[in-house]
Amino acid sequence: MRKVCRSLIMHALRLPIGRSGQDLVLSEKVLADFEELRQNTSAKPEAGGQLFGSLSSSEIVIEKITGPRPSDNRGRFHYEPDRRVEQREIREMHKRDLHYVGDWHTHPEPVPFPSKRDLTSINECARQSTHGLNGFILIVVGTAPFPQGLHVSLHTGNEQLVLKGHNGL
Repeated sequence: MRKVCRSLIMHALRLPIGRSGQDLVLSEKVLADFEELRQNTSAKPEAGGQLFGSLSSSEIVIEKITGPRPSDNRGRFHYEPDRRVEQREIREMHKRDLHYVGDWHTHPEPVPFPSKRDLTSINECARQSTHGLNGFILIVVGTAPFPQGLHVSLHTGNEQLVLKGHNGL
């Protein structure tokens, strides 16, 4: 089944980031990982983790995701990450020249929308973190096929920008 899922994703997903002149790029590998972890059966609990990428003046390429971890608190309708492990992941990825750019998790709904708790969490993270980014990315992975089954947004701590591509996301 894994080969079938990976073959459904033909290429990376590119989304313009407002009027910044930058694009957010979700690599083919990251999309395949999301496909594998989405809650497409009632037996799958929510999953989540962090987004890591490379930065340039024209794009942010999300190349790696972390999670879920054995120490995360997971259920069908909730996900709470192990924050201590997340800090360790940030340090380890930084050594590989990959920067923390945000968080992701799944929802058991076809077209996902972040909950109030999701928005509060990512906005607090953006406000309280020391970073050189304009904000952090939040990705919620739903049960519908991609791109409809993805919510992608940028959060500055005070504002949200939902990212949309030319393909209808």
